[in-house]
Amino acid sequence: MVTFSITYLSTQLKMDTSNILLLLLVAHIIHAILVPLMGRFTDKIGRRPVYAAGALMGIVWSFVAFPMFNTQNDWIILAAIVLGLAIHAFMYAGQPAIMAEMFPTRMRYSGVSLGYQVTSIVAGSLAPIIATTLLRQFDSWIPISVYISIACLITLFAVATLRETRGISLQSIDAEDRRRLDQERTEHTSS
Repeated sequence: MVTFSITYLSTQLKMDTSNILLLLLVAHIIHAILVPLMGRFTDKIGRRPVYAAGALMGIVWSFVAFPMFNTQNDWIILAAIVLGLAIHAFMYAGQPAIMAEMFPTRMRYSGVSLGYQVTSIVAGSLAPIIATTLLRQFDSWIPISVYISIACLITLFAVATLRETRGISLQSIDAEDRRRLDQERTEHTSS
């Protein structure tokens, strides 16, 4: 979203990089305010519905943002970036809680770290490269929007497979883990 917008605006629309970075700074200030608000929202209504709403809005955003960028109007471009980061806040705000609540204490740090880093490498690093390649090959933003939409659909599928973790006690996750480990030990000793 952010990395590729710099590329698109500077190379495709020939906008001044300093101006683009200023727009991104303003958008990120708004994003920094929205993330804790969205985090609180996930605590009230649940992680899954907020995350899914973000993914659904991401599909729409991908087809709205590029025409907004193409206006080359700073205010409209800022609105597109703020809208994209607001949608990102829907997903990003609850992500730490979702990931932490997936693992018992004995493996929480390793599980969250591994999941987060693998995702950053595989998805985060490749996305701008894929988007740049699509733009170079098709000279159009539409394949990029289709790519973003596919990523959002994959996200929706993943969210659908998650259990809702809002309100779950981390101690209950640990208790379930201990129960499962004890059961495995008992089965292993009896065989």
